[in-house]
Amino acid sequence: MRVVLQRVSSASVTIDNQVKGKIGLGYLLLAGIESRDSSADIEWMAKKILSLRVFSDAEGKMNLDIEQVGGSILVVSQFTLHAQIKKGTRPSFIKAAHPDQAIPLYEEFIEVLARLSTKKIETGEFGASMEVNLVNDGPVTILLDTHNKE
Repeated sequence: MRVVLQRVSSASVTIDNQVKGKIGLGYLLLAGIESRDSSADIEWMAKKILSLRVFSDAEGKMNLDIEQVGGSILVVSQFTLHAQIKKGTRPSFIKAAHPDQAIPLYEEFIEVLARLSTKKIETGEFGASMEVNLVNDGPVTILLDTHNKE
């Protein structure tokens, strides 16, 4: 599983001119499920995200997690995170999980985040054409990958 985490002062996702999810301070998570992902990947990713200390403390150092600052989370499915561009100029998405596998894992990710967090989790809609708006705070953007835990 890959997630692009962006610390935001605000973010929203719009589908067919209707705002589907909207947050203030918090994380915009672009989440891509890979065909080899499992519930263990989902659990690891949710725990890692919620424990990251990337918000500034009183001294301006990244030392606070999302719960400590009362932040919210917006999760948007993003299969293109698994694009392969080694050959040619048209991306291949062969590593991305088929919707039959990806949708249950995406929904499980949202459920695990909600179970471990005190905040409601906002979302986009799996497979929909979405417009994502954000104000990246910092900017802070972190790539997390359950198969490359660096």
